[in-house]
Amino acid sequence: MTRRLGWMVLTVMLAAGSALAQEQVGDLDWRPNLASRAYAADGPLVRVDQGHGSEQTIDGRYAAFAALMRTDGYRIEASRGRFDAPNALNGVAVLVIANPARPADASRASAFDDAEIEAISRWVELGGSLLLAADHAPHGAAAEALAARFGVLMGTGYAFQPLGDDATANLVFPRQALADHPIIEGRDDSERVNVVRSFTGQSLAGPKDATVLLAMSVDAREAPDLEAMQTIRRRLRAGEDQSVVLAELSRPALPAQGLAFRFGEGRVVVLGEAGMLTAQIVRFPDRPDRQPVRMGLNTSGHDDQQFALNLMHWLSRLLA
Repeated sequence: MTRRLGWMVLTVMLAAGSALAQEQVGDLDWRPNLASRAYAADGPLVRVDQGHGSEQTIDGRYAAFAALMRTDGYRIEASRGRFDAPNALNGVAVLVIANPARPADASRASAFDDAEIEAISRWVELGGSLLLAADHAPHGAAAEALAARFGVLMGTGYAFQPLGDDATANLVFPRQALADHPIIEGRDDSERVNVVRSFTGQSLAGPKDATVLLAMSVDAREAPDLEAMQTIRRRLRAGEDQSVVLAELSRPALPAQGLAFRFGEGRVVVLGEAGMLTAQIVRFPDRPDRQPVRMGLNTSGHDDQQFALNLMHWLSRLLA
């Protein structure tokens, strides 16, 4: 079940509705700390989608993810085109799609049209591996059509934990909320994951054969958007009845924030939060006296770095 860890990321998100200016960037000073590399040389090719409006670029917000994977021996490239283009996924071991954006075309919410979704699913079915990470609104709406092709339902809102007179979207998954799966167990005891922390995301439900890597607690909820999340916190802190506020402004969360499963000959991991795989900083340009907020691999009290490594090891077949 999920547990409270802190308030900072949700507080930053809620500040988005105020006059407080903020800048969210990749933490380019963060450095991986690995005892050994999984691949000594010429490791599997990982291609990170940068062709569908995502801000999670390998030289920006996902720079720490790219650095971690390179340190582990993977080859990292950006993908800037369509996935149904000829040879778009040739030679790729793992395709990473993190927080795609809604297209400028207002006629659809999905970042991917039917042709691209079919191309990705066919590639996975024939043996490719997909990591799809899409967190809080509006990212779920942009990714849900692709997720649905693999049998995954996205909550598309803000998953949170009620806490008496408040709520937090900073979720902690202790050992009892983690699956019995190679991604959690690793290759030996030194790689076992005991706690995972996420930094404001959505909830998920998977196909029947999916393993729930990160299990939501039975009382977890999901608000449809940021405005509802702000209102929930404000009303709870004002002393209103929790059951009334939650019933009016939220719904029960779906059972997971992380899933792993096979799809044909391929493998898929879907996460309802993208920040846990990288390191980011939120700065406040109008408030030089205010300390930056860090989120992801540059924070402590979790095994997110090992979790990121293990899930990539499973997707690249280093783990059974």
